[in-house]
Amino acid sequence: MKKGLYDFMEKDKADIYCFQEVKAKIEQIPHSMDEPTGYNFYLNAADKAGYSGVATYTKMEPKMVIIGDKDNDWDNEGRVLITKFDEFTLLNVYIPNGGHDLGRLDYKMKFYDYFLKYINELRERGEKVIFCGDINTAHTEIDLARPKDNVKNTGFLPIERAWMDKLERAGWVDSYRRLNPDKVEYSWWSQRLGCRPKNIGWRIDYFFIDEKLKKCIKEAFILTDVHGSDHCPIGIEINL
Repeated sequence: MKKGLYDFMEKDKADIYCFQEVKAKIEQIPHSMDEPTGYNFYLNAADKAGYSGVATYTKMEPKMVIIGDKDNDWDNEGRVLITKFDEFTLLNVYIPNGGHDLGRLDYKMKFYDYFLKYINELRERGEKVIFCGDINTAHTEIDLARPKDNVKNTGFLPIERAWMDKLERAGWVDSYRRLNPDKVEYSWWSQRLGCRPKNIGWRIDYFFIDEKLKKCIKEAFILTDVHGSDHCPIGIEINL
């Protein structure tokens, strides 16, 4: 927010914004005169201070908001926020990182499986589901700059990529790749010196949409010129 977020939102004027890894409790979210007006704001903060967390700004008032289910580990870490509208259900999700030592890989894979089961059940109930966020895995070699160097690193492990295959087989469409099948763009760069200027990046942020809605996708894009984070914004335009 100190790096021009509100100014970006004021110029961009999207209907909905989803943020991941907010790392703040509600009382820590700064407000100022330049904060964009006309948005409803929702936050699912992690129990642990300064960690994880997801937030959604939406101009349209949801008919239902689900902020945390403390019976599930995924929300003890503030990783999912659900807003339901008449036209669709939107899940803002921050998937766990597997860890440099792979110490969180098992947790990540269990989270993946639980999440897939959950969204499949929403769809079976007749909800039109879209989910977005930091999925923390580059699906194919086109989705990262140095695939051969990262086959043993979390974010590009065979087991993680196999789950992405499973996700697509279940009927969930990567909106960006559907409209840009051969385009090379990234959404995250390591903060090590030179990675972003040299475009040594990864595409680990996604909008997935139920295959029944794929014809509704009008645009899918990555705003690589927007700075302020080690990630850059991604987005879609849909017509439902």
